[in-house]
Amino acid sequence: MPVRPSIHTLKVSLRYLKPPVWRRLQVPSTTSLAELHDIIQTAMGWRDCHLHQFEVNGVHYADTEHMLEDTTDEARRTLARMQAGDRLAYWYDFGDDWWHDIVVESVDRVDPVLTYPRCATGGRAGPPEDCGGPLGFAELMRALNDAKHPEHEMYRDWMAQIGAIGYEPERFDLEEINAALFQLSVVALQH
Repeated sequence: MPVRPSIHTLKVSLRYLKPPVWRRLQVPSTTSLAELHDIIQTAMGWRDCHLHQFEVNGVHYADTEHMLEDTTDEARRTLARMQAGDRLAYWYDFGDDWWHDIVVESVDRVDPVLTYPRCATGGRAGPPEDCGGPLGFAELMRALNDAKHPEHEMYRDWMAQIGAIGYEPERFDLEEINAALFQLSVVALQH
C-alpha cells in the first residue's frame, strides 16, 4: 500500500522571551533537520549567520560542514518518525544562545490546496541577529523604548547599521513569512 504524504505541524518557541516569540509551522514529514533549520531561519527573519544544532532524544545533530564532536549529520534525520507530542530543541548562535523549543503538535494528511512549508500562525517579530540573546534583546528593547536611556542613541545607530531601524517587536507578518517560505521551497525544488 502506498504511503500517504503527511505534514508535521510544529510549534517553535524561543525560550526565555516574554512576551513569547513563536511560530506554528507546517512542513512535509520528509523534512530533514537541515531543511528545518532553513525553515526556522526564514520564519524568524534571520540570515543563517551562525552555527546551530538540534537535539532530539539526547542525540545532537548539526550540518556536516560545521559538525561538533558527538554530533550526527542533520541531513540524515527527518521528522517522519516523530509523533504528536514529541519534542526537540534547536540552538542557534552559540554566542547569543537562541534556544528554540519545538513541539510536534500533530501529524496530518497533506492538504492539496496548500503549499509547504508554511507558517499557519505565530506571534511577534524574530529578534535582530547579534543582539545578545534573550538578555541582550531585553536590554535593546529597554534602551530603544526610552529616549532618556543612556544607550538609546547607540542602540538606534546600531539598528540603523544592521538595516533594522523600523524594527517593531510586536509585528508578525504572516504573508511576508509565507512568501519567504515559498521562495525557500522554490529554491529547494531547483536543486
